[in-house]
Amino acid sequence: MHPPRTAPTPRSAPPPRNATPPSAPSGAPPGFGPPVFGPPGFVPDPDTPILGVPAKVPSPRGATRGGRNSGRTGGPSGPAADRPHVPPRPTTTPRPAAPPSAGTGRYRPRSRKAAAAVSLVLGLGLLVGAAAGSWLGDSPDATPSAADTYAKARAAWHSVPVDDLFPRTLRGKGEGPGGADRLWTRVAVAPDSSCGGGFDPLLTKALSPVGCERLLRATYTDSTSTSVTTVGVLITAADTAGMKALRQRFADDKLDERADLMPRPYAAKGTAAARFGDDQRASWRIRILTDAPAVLYAVSGFADGREVTDPQPAYEATRRGATSAPAQSGLGNDARGLTDATEDAFRHALSQAPEAPTPSKTAEGGS
Repeated sequence: MHPPRTAPTPRSAPPPRNATPPSAPSGAPPGFGPPVFGPPGFVPDPDTPILGVPAKVPSPRGATRGGRNSGRTGGPSGPAADRPHVPPRPTTTPRPAAPPSAGTGRYRPRSRKAAAAVSLVLGLGLLVGAAAGSWLGDSPDATPSAADTYAKARAAWHSVPVDDLFPRTLRGKGEGPGGADRLWTRVAVAPDSSCGGGFDPLLTKALSPVGCERLLRATYTDSTSTSVTTVGVLITAADTAGMKALRQRFADDKLDERADLMPRPYAAKGTAAARFGDDQRASWRIRILTDAPAVLYAVSGFADGREVTDPQPAYEATRRGATSAPAQSGLGNDARGLTDATEDAFRHALSQAPEAPTPSKTAEGGS
């Protein structure tokens, strides 16, 4: 008799329903399980893990997302609830990503952030305390008050050299018509005086709220000696509030645009400005400072003595396309440029002037 024929090995043999897959040894690395062996041509069941990783198979139609059977049957192997339990692949819980700190791209723990914030607050507190102590004390580095600045400005005209306040030559880069450069030469300096002869009655009345400590004036001519300009610095007796109120009033009522409030020129005999009178005034500008007790101005005209019937404030005479005589002759540019140059010279001279003396108790009437 012939020996019995050996039955062919089945291509896939489902595991017992209640069989539990072998677990990985305790010393095996995470994610790896025991190898699965079989005869040649062995195909493992889709639900049996290979190297600890279960095959990806679609869930039965009757199974819910959580793996429980809803009452319908599963695939060929029976309901999903009867399938062998597959242990999940061991994984390491990732550390939650922390937001990078601003500007560095690195994560800074909260404790470090809190420590940095506390240090910053303490540092600012120390700085503020030191600054307050310096201002309240008699430190030579103490920030001057507005009253100290005003007192220094009122005393500066006694000690500032005239060449510092009214330089012999002034240059205006791009201050001429069409952006041309201008050069002005000083031809006369008026003796310091009260404000009696420096302004017409209406302008004197408009400036009266701030008072007059001293009026300083000088007259310049251009490089061709065809135009002349008088610049002035009025040192007032007002405080910061008074100067701000005056500036606001001039702005609200446009007093600096009125031809009947033009400053008067200073005509010195024997100079190019000898014929520069009230009728020759062509353009002007008035600038009121609020960080110092001063009003600066400039008024320009022709050196040959011709009368001007249509004077214009500097801002109108320097507009693009202006065709008036002050505009075409550049007298508006002279008034504007020399006002700016005088302000620069005044501020520089003020910064170089010595501090105003502090009144003594005897001068104040004390013992």
